[in-house]
Amino acid sequence: MSEIRSNAVATALKGMAMGVAEVIPGVSGGTIAFITGIYERLLNAIKSVLGPGIFKAFKSGGIKEAWRFIDGNFLIALMAGMAAGVVVGVFGISHLLEHYPQLVWSFFFGLILASAMLLFRQVGNWNLKTIAALVITSIAAFYYTIAAPSEGIQEYWFVFVSGAIAISALMLPGISGSFILVLLGMYSYILGSVKKLLTDFDFGSGLVAVVFAMGCLVGLATFSRVLTWTFKHHYHITMAALTGFMIGSLNKIWPWKEVVSWRTDSHGEQVALLEKSVLPAQFDGDPMVAACILLAVAGFVTVSVIEKIGKQTTTHPAA
Repeated sequence: MSEIRSNAVATALKGMAMGVAEVIPGVSGGTIAFITGIYERLLNAIKSVLGPGIFKAFKSGGIKEAWRFIDGNFLIALMAGMAAGVVVGVFGISHLLEHYPQLVWSFFFGLILASAMLLFRQVGNWNLKTIAALVITSIAAFYYTIAAPSEGIQEYWFVFVSGAIAISALMLPGISGSFILVLLGMYSYILGSVKKLLTDFDFGSGLVAVVFAMGCLVGLATFSRVLTWTFKHHYHITMAALTGFMIGSLNKIWPWKEVVSWRTDSHGEQVALLEKSVLPAQFDGDPMVAACILLAVAGFVTVSVIEKIGKQTTTHPAA
């Protein structure tokens, strides 16, 4: 029983780290899942929850068998940790980003760089296909960091598609689902609809939220299966592709930025819409180079610590 409890606590802490990461634009919870060794287990659990197998399990063994089939204990602990992490991120990390952005980005730059190296080492068969996967996804992820947001289409079909795309991106290390919504021009619309639903109980906003949630469910059900299949049949190519996503996304979290354009958020305030990376000497303000380097190193070392802890605490669901 104590071992089960300790595993649940460890899983919850990993979920908390994922939740904190999701609050930070440009940092993916999928990256944290990969570092902590639960990425494939999470994909399998999502696939089980959203697939027909759960009904077969329930028919053969009732609630207990269905719960075991979806790895319920793991999911509950992870979701609880993620919820706590989101709260910590909203009140803690967001404050740090507002007052010490270069330092926060430096820490995460070191973390993502080390994560990319970790994935790189797991590609055991470098050939034309794995190299091509690495290069293509690196370029795609880099383009994602510099792409100008488009004008959103406030139609239900596009709200549905946006949900499916954003949640799929969320499962990729190095890709931020919230930033994908910004690129699609739907971030403010979706966020505003959810807030209006919660504050005014507006029916139209509620319908938008429901359609978006349905898109997310379809995206989860579909993309979790795609990723599970690629891991099973093309492991090295998949690892190379995920490494590329992380390498390409480094531009998004480069500590020194210059704002190119602005947007008005749901509160009527001006926030950065598009930024470009600059050298510390070109940065408008105190670049804090020494402190940034120290925090980047700290982020790099953190990955090694988390990886070791993940190897020690990661357990697999019973067969």
